[in-house]
Amino acid sequence: MSANIAEVERRRAAAKLGGGQKRIDAQHAKGRLTARERLEVLLDEDSFEEIDMYVEHNCVDFGMAEQHIPGDGVVTGSGTINGRLVYVFSQDFTVFGGSLSERHAEKICKVMDAAMKVGAPVIGLNDSGGARIQEGVASLGGYAEVFQRNVLASGVIPQLSLIMGPCAGGAVYSPSMTDFIFMVEDSSYMFVTGPEVVKTVTNEVVTQEELGGASTHTVKSGVADLACENDIVALLRARDFMDFLPASNREDVPERPTSDPWDRFEESLDTIIPASANQPYDMHEVIRKTVDEGEFFEIQPRHAANIICGFGRIEGRSVGIVANQPMVLAGVLDIDSSKKAARFVRFCDAFNIPILTFVDVPGFLPGTDQEHNGIIKHGAKLLFAYAEATVPKITVITRKAYGGAYDVMASKHLRGDLNYAWPTAEIAVMGAKGAVEIIFRQDRDNPEKIAEKTKEYEDRFANPFVAASKGFIDEVIMPHSTRRRIALGLRKLRGKELANPWKKHDNIPL
Repeated sequence: MSANIAEVERRRAAAKLGGGQKRIDAQHAKGRLTARERLEVLLDEDSFEEIDMYVEHNCVDFGMAEQHIPGDGVVTGSGTINGRLVYVFSQDFTVFGGSLSERHAEKICKVMDAAMKVGAPVIGLNDSGGARIQEGVASLGGYAEVFQRNVLASGVIPQLSLIMGPCAGGAVYSPSMTDFIFMVEDSSYMFVTGPEVVKTVTNEVVTQEELGGASTHTVKSGVADLACENDIVALLRARDFMDFLPASNREDVPERPTSDPWDRFEESLDTIIPASANQPYDMHEVIRKTVDEGEFFEIQPRHAANIICGFGRIEGRSVGIVANQPMVLAGVLDIDSSKKAARFVRFCDAFNIPILTFVDVPGFLPGTDQEHNGIIKHGAKLLFAYAEATVPKITVITRKAYGGAYDVMASKHLRGDLNYAWPTAEIAVMGAKGAVEIIFRQDRDNPEKIAEKTKEYEDRFANPFVAASKGFIDEVIMPHSTRRRIALGLRKLRGKELANPWKKHDNIPL
């Protein structure tokens, strides 16, 4: 018996050593943790239970028959984050460069299948050189098996990807189908084809960082949601993030104790809107003064910053927040902001997370660039997302709500449950000056008359009462009471039942 126990210990030690001390040292020299060290940071202490520790590849070509390392380049299993179950896989770059083999893929598929059965989130830590070339099409088949599970799990369990090293070629499509992607600055990258291929095909000279680094994907492309300083920051942010999400689409949102009174008045909100309609203010301040303890986890803060998306809590329960940001492009809706918010709204709806919307939007961004790149279809994505959402929806119009953008931003007409407006709200087809110049175009050369009519238009529409008189606004509320109104509204709406007509699936304008 003792010999058997010793053999178990020997095999465990061999598996935990991965590709060996030399490769572990090389990983550390790059400023990266190993696969197992990452799991130690991500999960609660002593909660990780590994499976498939002894799995080895089945390749016999190109000298692979002589190279067998237990685990085959990925550490898989389950553990807890703040006591809540999650399933994880962590690719081990020290073993065959973390490359994906048939068996490596089978290990990932096994934890994804287990997560689906029990209804628990999956977190993937990606650090891989891509497909294991020696295995050829078997490796490609392994990727496709993982992709299929990403699709089936979508909207059923939360899926989070942490890119902590290379992720290139076909490997990028698994993270891209997960719900959220965190990357590590100066250490991780994602691209379909690398710099050498780009140079060969297009003659462009570009670095890995420029092509697919964390900054590129969190600012320009919008592929990733968060850029973190290093491995540890990324993992700790992931722990905080998971606290906002339910375990599955069958579970209610998580709830945690809070000492922040639900009926707290925030007097400073009464003076946050500037006297001039053209002067910006920071919508982050409105959000933080409304949610519990001012805690707000923003998603894609550096991409399409004219709209804010993220998670907060009201009375300890998670809410998804979408808000126009007057500080950036006056809070206008454009292609990038529409896509960003639409995907976020659909995630919240899939996982029964109530949606809180703060509106200060002057309209859609005009111009040939926007029109030629499809603002019509991209803007429709956000409209579609809000219209199909059946979760509780509370909307607060703080200032401008002009034109079609008023409709799109969770208006009463898109089945908004509670639509509030501050006294500073302006709900109209367009701004007063533009409206008057169209209505009274024959008087354009008469500045006194234009000024008079502009004042008349402002008196008529630069307030929320016309919309309120038609029932499009449920109540005009004082800004300082915003948190109290939202808290009461969410309490009322907890038992909300609303179902869309039966369909196999919808056909969102992609």
